[in-house]
Amino acid sequence: MATTNPPADQSTDTTSQSILHPEKPTPYIHDAGHLLITDPNPLPSSSQPGHAPSEAVLTSTARDAAQSLLNHLLNTCPITSTETSSTTSGVSMTLPPPQYLLPREKPPPVPKAPTKWEAFASKKGIGKFNKLRKAGQEGENRAGKMVYDEEKGEWVPKYGYKGANKKGEEEWLVEVDEKKERERLKEGKGLGGDPRTEKRKERVERIRRNERKTRANERRGRKGAAT
Repeated sequence: MATTNPPADQSTDTTSQSILHPEKPTPYIHDAGHLLITDPNPLPSSSQPGHAPSEAVLTSTARDAAQSLLNHLLNTCPITSTETSSTTSGVSMTLPPPQYLLPREKPPPVPKAPTKWEAFASKKGIGKFNKLRKAGQEGENRAGKMVYDEEKGEWVPKYGYKGANKKGEEEWLVEVDEKKERERLKEGKGLGGDPRTEKRKERVERIRRNERKTRANERRGRKGAAT
């Protein structure tokens, strides 16, 4: 009885096809979003009972899984060309959302308790807790550094150069506070001096008073931490 062997080219094509498109009794499970592939099939048993699969078997199994994942990505994920400059270009692949919800390695961080100053600032709306409204728009948070000047119709800094706290110090015409002038006359101090200079002195005094309060709070905080 005569037998015929398949042509060498046909055998080679079958081998290359199985390498490029590996198939398993139970199909692979793909998660392209995590670049993950799961092989539910058991590993081939070793030729020697009681021994683990050989290194060649593990390498072949891993290669088939990697090839299947690559085929899945090329067949399901959109690929677009990108040009980073006039001389270089490339391609990018858009992955789908992940399917598996992976657990965290560590528990979520516990929110830090606000400091005494943060609690006070949140209550009073100071600093980053101060949400201002832009002219004609809402939702603009300028971190408490700007204030809207209705006379100028624009936002100006609260402090510093052209700050709102210096309002009246550089005006060529300043209104005299009649109430303060009457009090000075009753106390026998006579008429006051330049209102601009007085406002500047009051502002400097407020700054020094705030600095003294800050240092007192720091000392109080150090004493509390020491006890």
